[in-house]
Amino acid sequence: MTVFDAIFLFVAGFLSGVVNAIAGGGTFLTFGAMSLIGLPPIVANATSSITQFPGYVTSTLAYAKEIRADWKEALLLGALSLVGGLAGALLLLSLSNPSFRALVPWLLLAATAIFAAGPYLKPKTLSPEKPISPLGLAGQFVTSIYGGFFGAGMGIMTLAVLGLTKGGDYHRLNALKNFVAVVIAAMAVIVFASGGVIGWPQAAVMVPAAALGGWSGVWAARRVPQPVIRVLVVAVGLALTVYYFLKG
Repeated sequence: MTVFDAIFLFVAGFLSGVVNAIAGGGTFLTFGAMSLIGLPPIVANATSSITQFPGYVTSTLAYAKEIRADWKEALLLGALSLVGGLAGALLLLSLSNPSFRALVPWLLLAATAIFAAGPYLKPKTLSPEKPISPLGLAGQFVTSIYGGFFGAGMGIMTLAVLGLTKGGDYHRLNALKNFVAVVIAAMAVIVFASGGVIGWPQAAVMVPAAALGGWSGVWAARRVPQPVIRVLVVAVGLALTVYYFLKG
């Protein structure tokens, strides 16, 4: 890793933290940056999971009160997400880099579409709350497999599933979303670390940068309109999609 690569990764990590704090979608930046400096796609994807993990943890801690209020469903969803995240991470490790590279543009295209549709998929703040249905549990299990395998857009998918099958206050749903994201990301990190597919030098540069960006993102969130950030993230997602289609 050259000095230029380190600076480039630090900036990408910082911006990913800012973007996650405002609108989400930081995975596009971390995955894209590591791809552009030449990391194999599986390593770039696995290392991106490391860079996003601290932000998931701090967001979950901030919602501790809401999670305690729904602790039974949190445990149930967490157990499902643990198994699904494990399955998704193992599925990724079962692929070769060329096989995964062939899937990447399609995954990026799907994730970009999900992210762009995010405002329309979010549950309403005050919708009738009910116990999560079996369909919702099945939907979260599928989402967790995707999260362990790739991850971009996972949070929006989880919120959509919870909003459609459980309802209730947005912040309580967001708390559950953050909780299962920690579970899925933690399982993925353990599997990827055991499989030797994490670029630790790159992670060492990007993790503190993402943490700093997350803190700065609170300041930026008060000044930069969320739609502007969303448009920029979608543009990055589309650019990466085109890049991988042309490269493939």
